[in-house]
Amino acid sequence: MVSISVEKKYKKNKNYKEDVYKMEKTKILIVYGTRYGATASTAEEISNILQDEGFDVRVVNLKEEKVRDISDFELIIVGSGIKMEMWTNKAKAFLKKFSDELKKKKVAIFVSSGGRALIEHKGEYDEIDRITKKYLEDKASKYGLNPISMSMFGGVWDYNQMSKIYRKFLDAEKENFVAAGIKETKPGVYDTRNWDNIRKWTKELANKV
Repeated sequence: MVSISVEKKYKKNKNYKEDVYKMEKTKILIVYGTRYGATASTAEEISNILQDEGFDVRVVNLKEEKVRDISDFELIIVGSGIKMEMWTNKAKAFLKKFSDELKKKKVAIFVSSGGRALIEHKGEYDEIDRITKKYLEDKASKYGLNPISMSMFGGVWDYNQMSKIYRKFLDAEKENFVAAGIKETKPGVYDTRNWDNIRKWTKELANKV
């Protein structure tokens, strides 16, 4: 809230409404761990939408920057890439480090899973339920969190960055990429994300803050 004395001061300024709006912007922190870049670009898109909705957003790649304090932020969004059914170490370390403080904050969680599109294409909905529980619900429960929103988005398979062993493992699925409508966006790169779903989730999240 803006105090009465500050309000009187700003009423003399023709930009009063704009200035008060800036003062009252809700701060949101987005932190993420990524392996091939999908979670990074997803986090940036989420940030862009939230800024358009009027929020003050800071985005942190946990591999490149340490977060020392989260007290100024009303909402914390934590994102992680998934590989071999595991979160990134940096994203897990963030949840562990700030677990006590996060319990008192509004929290949202998202993960990037390249395999989701293939699983959906195969109609394996029980598997979708299983990994959703493991990647999101179980992770939140482990740290005693009650997120206001959680979602699993698609991810990116980048053959240019994969180990030979992992590349060989996924070669068997290449024919399913085409069947599932997954296109090669760049040589060796397959993007399984649905950007409309990401934007829809973010706008719904904005209404909960």
